[in-house]
Amino acid sequence: MLAGMAERETSIQIEIPEGFAGDRLDRALAALAPHLSRERLKSLLKAGAVSSSTGPERQPSRKVRAGERFVLAVPQPVPDKAQPQDIPLAIAFEDDHLIVVDKPAGLVVHPAAGNPDGTLVNALLHHCGGSLSGIGGVTRPGIVHRIDKDTSGLLVAAKTAHAHMGLAAQFAAHSVGRRYFAAVRGRPSPPSGRVEGNIGRSPKNRKKMAVLEDGRGKPAVTHYETVDIFEEAALVRCRLETGRTHQVRVHMAAKGNPLLGDPLYGGRGGKGVTRLLSQLGFRRQALHAASLQFLHPETQENLSFESPLPGDMQELVAALSRS
Repeated sequence: MLAGMAERETSIQIEIPEGFAGDRLDRALAALAPHLSRERLKSLLKAGAVSSSTGPERQPSRKVRAGERFVLAVPQPVPDKAQPQDIPLAIAFEDDHLIVVDKPAGLVVHPAAGNPDGTLVNALLHHCGGSLSGIGGVTRPGIVHRIDKDTSGLLVAAKTAHAHMGLAAQFAAHSVGRRYFAAVRGRPSPPSGRVEGNIGRSPKNRKKMAVLEDGRGKPAVTHYETVDIFEEAALVRCRLETGRTHQVRVHMAAKGNPLLGDPLYGGRGGKGVTRLLSQLGFRRQALHAASLQFLHPETQENLSFESPLPGDMQELVAALSRS
């Protein structure tokens, strides 16, 4: 049992397919249980929470055999790191299995260094009364995917382990529909198209992601279309084919059209736009997760949600159209 965990736990059973024979245990489990991060798997192995027919498995490098079965005892979280906090939530949908929220810009998704509380997780723990999936660990209960602190819009969280695994499988298969609105510098050329490029940690600045060559990083594809054109900027709609960290921000910047207000990827714009952003007090990347579509992991119903542009982006677009 992991320190600080409750006694309740979720049991996940995994059988090793033929194609994974000879792989390291940690790598095989990471591939077969994509809803669990590598760090989460390491902590489970270290704690003896992964077992086979011969008992607990603690060696990540141990080679696996086809047909072997492993049981992962994933502890449920207790709010010893993430405390429930009464933070208002805009709820788009909720049932016994999952919850879809419309996150405001400025709200961090889960506790981390520099943001120990005041996060979406703290709000969910309060609203859901502790009824959240524990697969993500004590600091990320219910969290299946994330959007950046200063990005607004739709996000789904899981209340049960089954819902979490079902949603995670859809994200891993890139079958979840996600569309964003972004205000960008300049006018994209062509007006619509496809941006493809592996995304990974920037070798020059570890706080940034970058488009990497030579097979490094993870494959990423963004489809975009121009919705409106202004003097020094444009409003675009982006559809994610994959879902990498900072994907829209990195791909549009690589194309030469960084998001307005983006502090990491050069979204200050020309003098006119820079002055306008300052006048409006707009101090975040102009990005909004506007739509979310997925298959309900329990009912198999197709769910689709839309979120209008938040007030600050509406004000920005209106000001751009007048300039």
